[in-house]
Amino acid sequence: MNLHEYQARELLRRAGIPVPPGEVATTPAEAKAAAERIGTGKVVVKAQVHAGGRGKAGGVKLADTPEQAADVASKILALTIKGLRVEKVLIAPAAQIVSEAYIGVIVDRASQSPVMMVSPAGGIDIEEVAAKTPEKIFRMRVDARYGLLSHQAMELAFHLYTDVALVRQAADILQKLYRAFVDAGASLAEINPLVVTPKNEVVALDAKIVVDDNELERKPAIEALRDVSSENPSEVKARDANLTYIKLDGNVGCIVNGAGLAMATMDLVKYYGGEPANFLDIGGSSNPDKVVAALQIVTADPNVKAILFNIFGGITRCDDVANGIVAATKQFTVKVPIVIRLTGTNEQEAVRILEGVGMKAMTDMDLAVQKAVEVAKKGGAAA
Repeated sequence: MNLHEYQARELLRRAGIPVPPGEVATTPAEAKAAAERIGTGKVVVKAQVHAGGRGKAGGVKLADTPEQAADVASKILALTIKGLRVEKVLIAPAAQIVSEAYIGVIVDRASQSPVMMVSPAGGIDIEEVAAKTPEKIFRMRVDARYGLLSHQAMELAFHLYTDVALVRQAADILQKLYRAFVDAGASLAEINPLVVTPKNEVVALDAKIVVDDNELERKPAIEALRDVSSENPSEVKARDANLTYIKLDGNVGCIVNGAGLAMATMDLVKYYGGEPANFLDIGGSSNPDKVVAALQIVTADPNVKAILFNIFGGITRCDDVANGIVAATKQFTVKVPIVIRLTGTNEQEAVRILEGVGMKAMTDMDLAVQKAVEVAKKGGAAA
């Protein structure tokens, strides 16, 4: 679950990290009033949307007066960034900046531990720094039993600054960022940029926190921060239907049971020269309604040119999946070809159900994937 910048900033502020004041506005009038209350003259107006590249999309602007803040907010609130409508803006004082750095903490699956990352090259995407100047990123594995210790935080801070006064401030912020990361149940927490002001103060100007969905049941206060209006509608629908769905950029829609099989399916799609349009795991349930929901979600993606069902029947019954496919095609028109691979529990019954409506099912996974890729490359013109 992604948090908005204003929400992440508030969590950092509660953790004791120096964060400039800011207010959220949903209308130009509210933006003007917020700029007046901040009272620092120049302010920055920032779109609050779960999408990167806000600045390049025109979602971050400076304003010299409250009236200008209202005008800028009006334009930003009219934007759609990466398919998401901007419904809120953050109004914050424009800061004077001497230098910018990056600090963050992620869950690293390779080492099975949190990893702190710092870079003196702040203000740009850390992915860009990693691609162009990887030597400017410094990492440190954190033992979750003890957290980020003082000497470790100092070591990391010395990669950012030579002035001891700044190093101490940065080290304190690093430890507080780690604690905020743990308290939120996050998989990522970062400050970019972490800036030095003309007063020689280290301040967090921007914040990003991604919460591990598995933590939400234990952290209702964090779950209450979810803003479904800023999430991909298909992902919201999938979550409501108890499906695991992640949209990708390809054209082969994948509907699979089991996360491992779903990953293997996506790998095979790429192996045979295609690109998966999504990760979608219907899970181990034998509920045809989940199949209907899955087809609705996948067919809503205009990039999808072929749909691949890859079902290995264990707990999931193949005949229930077949019934779901039939029910879906009766409820709405599926305009792209469907390639079906079914094997396992009640496989023969599933084949009989599908043949009854003129559909065919395959049992070989490789052949099914190859067929789906072939159809997608033809633009869905042939089944």
